[in-house]
Amino acid sequence: MDIQRETEALSKVPLFSKLEQSKLKLLAFTSELQTYEDGDVVVDEGEAADCAFVIMEGEADIYAKTKGGGDDVVVGTLRANQLLGELGVLTSSPRAATIRARGRLMMLRIDGDMFLKLLAENPPVALDVMRQLSGKLVLAHRQYEELQDKLQQIGVD
Repeated sequence: MDIQRETEALSKVPLFSKLEQSKLKLLAFTSELQTYEDGDVVVDEGEAADCAFVIMEGEADIYAKTKGGGDDVVVGTLRANQLLGELGVLTSSPRAATIRARGRLMMLRIDGDMFLKLLAENPPVALDVMRQLSGKLVLAHRQYEELQDKLQQIGVD
């Protein structure tokens, strides 16, 4: 994809839709479009979070490790226009989960420093990232409560 096509694609991503054309071009120029095939690992749990990603096309599954050392389990799916890896960049913490492509996946890799600069210089983008993070927190809390209810139903404290 050339810079003009990447810029056009970025303008359709809700997170970036309010950015000026010049900032979209800078983002396209400083970011890297990456393609993954079904089952490819995008990030591994525990690795350094040096970038964030925006899914341009396709889906990615979020995997969590099980306590018994068994197979990882899918705990969620990310779709087009969704952001991932932002929490690790914001907190300078390692990746919290493994992400694998579900089918063909195209993602825009945004360097961590560039992502932080984008947030600092564009309050509407920063606000949208905060909203997405808040939504993830609400979902995680809801899932936690559902698990607590299930454990109580089967008599496990």
